[in-house]
Amino acid sequence: MTSTDSGRTRLPVYEILARDIKTLGFHSVFGLMSDDTVEFAVTMDAIGVRFHGARHENNAVCMAEGFAAATGGIGLALIGRGPATANGLHASVYALRSASRVLLMSGDEAAGKSNSNGFGPDYKAFNAQGVLTQSGFEVFRPTSPETARQTLHDALRATAAGRGAAFLLPVDIQVAEVEVDLNLALPDLETPPPPVPDASEQSIQVAAGLLNNAERPVIIAGRGAHKSGARDALIQLAEHTGALLATSARAKEMFAGHPYNIGIIGSFSTSVARRHVEQADCVMTFGAGLNCFTSSWGMSVPSVPLIQVDSVRSNIGQWLNADVGVVGDAKQVANVLCDAVTPRDDSRKPFHTQTTQDALANFDLRVDYQEAHTARTVDPRSLCLALDAALPQKRNVVYDAGNFMGVVPYFKVPGPDHFKITTDFASIGIGFGTALGFAKARPDHTTVLVIGDGGFMMTLSELETVVREDLPIVIVIMNDCAYGAELHVLRPRQLPVEKSLFPDIDFADVAACFAFESATIRTMDDLAAIAPLLKDPQGPILLDCKINADIAAPFMAELEAAHSGD
Repeated sequence: MTSTDSGRTRLPVYEILARDIKTLGFHSVFGLMSDDTVEFAVTMDAIGVRFHGARHENNAVCMAEGFAAATGGIGLALIGRGPATANGLHASVYALRSASRVLLMSGDEAAGKSNSNGFGPDYKAFNAQGVLTQSGFEVFRPTSPETARQTLHDALRATAAGRGAAFLLPVDIQVAEVEVDLNLALPDLETPPPPVPDASEQSIQVAAGLLNNAERPVIIAGRGAHKSGARDALIQLAEHTGALLATSARAKEMFAGHPYNIGIIGSFSTSVARRHVEQADCVMTFGAGLNCFTSSWGMSVPSVPLIQVDSVRSNIGQWLNADVGVVGDAKQVANVLCDAVTPRDDSRKPFHTQTTQDALANFDLRVDYQEAHTARTVDPRSLCLALDAALPQKRNVVYDAGNFMGVVPYFKVPGPDHFKITTDFASIGIGFGTALGFAKARPDHTTVLVIGDGGFMMTLSELETVVREDLPIVIVIMNDCAYGAELHVLRPRQLPVEKSLFPDIDFADVAACFAFESATIRTMDDLAAIAPLLKDPQGPILLDCKINADIAAPFMAELEAAHSGD
């Protein structure tokens, strides 16, 4: 550091940026350092922005996404240029689609150079700007050392505003020294979001008319409704109209404890929920996308008037045609509708009866399936019911993707903010890094990662990260010795399954090498033996659960029906 007579200080660009990141209130960055970002990473860590290193760039970006999802803030990911950026692209696109606020920071080839074919002096050269732009990112790349600071601020503001952003820092610009005034006040990153338009009077009146005419309405709340704080307003609307309350998977447990809560609708629904939804004569959604899982590929929402409320106009009718679209904030619209509908007496609420309350309160998930243990495997549904009882209730639950996701209804969480399902890019191997970010953001909760053996084998290097970072995590491997989703696609199409199968690997022994407490679960007695350890985990735990590969998640049959056109 060199001071000048003007009171300004001469510093390398990477240090200036590191100092700004700290000044802006960041305490964590997730990444995997490279030769072109090592000074940046080390400097941030030295001044108090802790660098949490992963063992693969894809997982590093997922950690930033999980951290952002758990905190509601911005997650910072720092990786290298060229192959490192390519490695992290999968997770970066996932983060973009998940709507979590993640800034991807990457090294880049020297300014003014173009060696994107990889031949020449820089064998890591890669057209990162072009690839990221084509993938939907707003790319920020300084053109000189003097513009680097402003470019980073612009990238952070774009991220704060919810726009997918990437910051590329050329290697020569990083190490260049420039004069800077470190006492200069930095602009706020957070700007007020654009106001959500008030719902039109016409759409409110039409929606209210449909609700007034309905005898058995169902309200479906999605993640958008949860984020708007609409829970109490939706409960009041349900009381006015006699509606049942349901959620998408992402809003899991939003109405937990309410007597007319039927739980998740769609592919992760229970039989008691499906029976009641089938009786609905009007469906109204709030901040729910009605995607393939929520609508069971269009099969779970009955052919009755559909009212869709969303703050984003383009979301309305994206998956299913809505009879009435209401553009507005979920909480605000629910409150307005409470005033617009005619409150009913109990005699005109056929869903709001003691019979309904009893059916919902006394429902046992075990009636939805026939238990199917084998001599060396367990039924994943019974397994998860037992795990739900054994694990701390103060928990986060993160799901990787795969056939095993059929167990989503069998795990409870404290509320939607404690549940994460990583299907936004329809890929496996995303959940491990995401769970690490959750665990870092919420160390006072046990984070439970539910992952298949396929996704785990893509990411098992992060076992070392769990131990090094001392993260409170329990890993539940749903091990069917296969790519389970592919297995259950191949079988009904009468195609050979051999290429989807794996050997019976003992992952518990692998985890023990990383100082995990671990166990192999082949019977329910095996789980009972380790259950006391699960009540209050004192360190990382891995359970290699050998599950019956013949059990297909309900959504696999739905997918196959959609594929065949039935």
